[in-house]
Order: sequence, then structure tokens, then C-alpha cells
Amino acid sequence: MTKVFIDGSAGTTGLRIYERLDKRKDIELIRLSEEKRKDLNARKKALNLADIAFLCLPDEAAKQAVSLIDNDKTVIIDTSTAHRTAQGWAYGFPELAGIREIIKHSKRIANPGCHASGFISLIKPLTERGLLPKDAVLSAFSLTGYSGGGKKMIADYENEENKKALLAPRSYGISQTHKHLPEMSKICGLDKLPLFTPIVSSYYSGMEVVITLAKEQINGGFEDIKNIYRSYYTGKTVKYRENTDEGGFLSASAFSGRDDMEISVFGNDDRIMLVSRFDNLGKGASGAAIQNMNIVLGIPETTGLNIGE
Repeated sequence: MTKVFIDGSAGTTGLRIYERLDKRKDIELIRLSEEKRKDLNARKKALNLADIAFLCLPDEAAKQAVSLIDNDKTVIIDTSTAHRTAQGWAYGFPELAGIREIIKHSKRIANPGCHASGFISLIKPLTERGLLPKDAVLSAFSLTGYSGGGKKMIADYENEENKKALLAPRSYGISQTHKHLPEMSKICGLDKLPLFTPIVSSYYSGMEVVITLAKEQINGGFEDIKNIYRSYYTGKTVKYRENTDEGGFLSASAFSGRDDMEISVFGNDDRIMLVSRFDNLGKGASGAAIQNMNIVLGIPETTGLNIGE
């Protein structure tokens, strides 16, 4: 029986991981009472007892949690931003070439950011195959449900008094210093940070990341991009699909409640639109974390996940 501790189980991601693992017969959850949840000694003991520990904490608290581990057994899966570009940490997106084996044998795994997952899923195969130059200046936007903002944002959006004020989508990260930018550029091998606009809207969960390209930006054409995605994503968790629009529209909530991701390409040789759709709480957070745990355990990586057809 694998012993698992979730440090930060009261947050949105931690709670979702807890709910999923609590139903599994192969997992023994290490639980702390409410009064012990923030107790340093209790957390240290739980972290060192665990075979696998999920960190669902702010960045500084996640770094502290890692420092509390004094054994070489506990596998850490950190859902914060703290270690995504850190040396010695595996980046937890197993669909990228060569990454699955690294995750399998790693004791330190950084779960990807939600927006970053969509961006990287679209750009990494293109830079890796040489279709997109590494000095490209890219522009992206990402639509997300309000659950990605955590408990406070969820409460704000679900407060009836705020309904009218929060009805329209809202751009944020307007300083162009969003915390996901470093992993986007590093994992994709880009020389420059992308221009990135995240947008939160009044639906609970689901994410749609969009990148537009002109033919002058790429070493190839529209069909070449499709062929790269077809050959790159052959598993169950990230899939390339054609003709996925809904009557000329694309819903950002289409993958709400799911743990897989859909990649699509629209446009023509002159003007190309790359789209990644998934759930910000699924493949963008807790689903990805559990997938990484499954890989470490050597069991089917979709165990306990909601994967579409």
C-alpha cells in the first residue's frame, strides 16, 4: 500500500487530489487533523512517512516543505511554481519526448502550470522538430474558468452580489510578468518570453490556450504542423484532433471535469491558429499530478483519471 501525504490539502488543487485518492484502494492517505495541518513538526513527520508527497502550497511554503524531508525515499510532486525551472527537478509533462522515463525515476517532480501546459503542448513539438525557430517572438492568450484562482476567486464568482460585475471576461497578468512565463520559454527552448494574456471568465472550469502564427514565422506550412502533432501525440492523455469546432465556435469549458487534453489546428497556410483545450483543474493541475504519481508507481498512468474517447 502506497502511503501518500498531501501538504496543503485544504486548497483547490489539494482538495481535488484528496477527493480522488480517497477512493483508491491502492493508496493509504496520511491525514493530519485541522489543528495539526499547519504544525511544522506534524508536517515534517508526515512528509517523511510518505512514499509520495504532494505539495499544494504557495511557493515559499513548498520550498520549506522540501527542506523538511530528511530521507531519500519520499517522492515529491510539487504543484506550486517553486521548482518548475529548478535544476534537479523533473518537469511533469510526460507526453513530451523523453520526459516520461525521467519522471518514472525521479524523486522530485514539478507539476506544470495550467496555462503553461497548454502553451507547451502546442509549441514544444514545433521547436523540437525545427519547424519553429527558437528565437521566435510568440503571442498567446488563455481562457480559464474561475476555479483556477483558488478559494477566494471561487467565492467571489459564486457570490450572487458579484454576479453582474463579474459576468464579462477579465484579462489579468497585465504587467506581462505572469508566473508561468519562465517555464513556457525554458521547456520549449525559446530564447524569449512569449507575450501572454490570461483571461478569466464566469464559468467554473476549463481552459483554452490559443497561439496564432503567420507563415513567415515557421519553417514549413499548415499541414506540416498537423503532421507533427499527429506523430507526437499518440497516447490517451494528449490527443490531436481535426474538425473539433462547434459550428464555428470553440468552447473553453468543453473539457471541464476531464483529465485529458485536445490539440487542434485551424486556419490556412498564411494564418494559423493553434489551440489546446483541457481542464485547468484536471490536466492543468490535480489530474496531471495524479498521472505523474501513477508513472512513478509503475501502474497505468490513466488510473483514477477521467479520460474521454
